[in-house]
Amino acid sequence: MATIDDVLALGSELERSYPVHVRRRLKFRVGQIVYVAFSLDEQVMGFAFPKEERDALVAGDPDRFQLPSESDLRFHWVHATLAALDPVEARELVVDAWRMVVPQKLTRAYDLTHPDGPGAP
Repeated sequence: MATIDDVLALGSELERSYPVHVRRRLKFRVGQIVYVAFSLDEQVMGFAFPKEERDALVAGDPDRFQLPSESDLRFHWVHATLAALDPVEARELVVDAWRMVVPQKLTRAYDLTHPDGPGAP
């Protein structure tokens, strides 16, 4: 079972990433682009995800993944229930979301320094 603590340090360590609080909700940004956000109760993690793959992800495991609100469907975004994820999986989702908003040279550098992925904190 993943918690916000499983990804908190990771979001701050990723290149160009920084945490912000917007209306008491923790979000991670690169520049002005939000790539991960948590609900007020920290039970749901929204994250950047390719639109074209979103429906398949949600349909494949609706207990863990949900579509965002209708107004947010225009964005590359999906929600996950943190308690339904294991910590390593939650960290992988954060890194994959970060990959969507940074230049490829940063993702290549990350891969060189983390050949086994984000792993455990």
